[in-house]
Amino acid sequence: MTTLTWIIFNAFVVLMLMVDLGVFHKGNRVISVKESLVWSVIWIVVALVFNAGLFIFSGSEKALEFLTVYLVERSLSVDNIFVFILVFSFFGVKAEYQYKILFWGILGALVMRAVFILAGVALIAKFHWMIYLFGAMLVYIGIKMWFEENKEIHPDKNIVLKVFKKLFPVAEGHAGSEFFVKHEGRYIVTPLFLVLLVIETTDIIFAVDSIPAALAISTDSFIIYSANVFAILGLRALYFALAGSMQMFKYLQHGLSLVLAFVGVKMILADVYKISITVSLGVITLVLAVSIVLSLAKNKARNPEI
Repeated sequence: MTTLTWIIFNAFVVLMLMVDLGVFHKGNRVISVKESLVWSVIWIVVALVFNAGLFIFSGSEKALEFLTVYLVERSLSVDNIFVFILVFSFFGVKAEYQYKILFWGILGALVMRAVFILAGVALIAKFHWMIYLFGAMLVYIGIKMWFEENKEIHPDKNIVLKVFKKLFPVAEGHAGSEFFVKHEGRYIVTPLFLVLLVIETTDIIFAVDSIPAALAISTDSFIIYSANVFAILGLRALYFALAGSMQMFKYLQHGLSLVLAFVGVKMILADVYKISITVSLGVITLVLAVSIVLSLAKNKARNPEI
């Protein structure tokens, strides 16, 4: 893709974000489940329209690559929701402030993802053997995720947070929705900014899982980046709808672990046997669909009245 394509795409994303926060979500308020679902559908539609544009202007191969990466990234990003819930709960963040934190947190995540993607593509292009390293890492993460019973995070042990607190003064108590407040003639950070910091650094950990998975499907940095953008933006909208119902998807973690292991094996076998993008999309879709259906069936069995 040309430099102009990158500029136009990012300008579009920034415009959408400005409209989102400045028009539709101006001010601090609690986001309803209905509104969350509406925005989630809007972002899915926008992603599919973009995918159709890729099909028209770049061909079916690029369109399939985008769709597959988008599906993988979107699925993996659901795991982020669980972490967001824990972080907000730990810091006691009010519901009306959560959207603002997610907005700026995801904006920062987009920048970091772009760096990770460009670095990953460059590394594979220069050191082809790293494709095996990334593949093995994905298989390992997939196996580990399968046997992971209860995921726990400890925001108070976040190394970046610890260092930041030692270097910069932090306001005591809550300061509304502000990230910075003026104290004794100078600006200092608020606890809300610390929450944002934890969200940002946590995303780096998730990027270590998701970016290699995307690289197993495509080495086109624009395809991977654009798919990540739509997946992350859709995640923020979906958060408020799924925050209270994550326990319903009991087997999704196992489905995601199989997806990671599959794309890891695909990466390792790339020079021996190339698994087509069509087959990859079919396998990933089937695995995720089965894990969701089994989860809902299990939940229905436990709660017949639902």
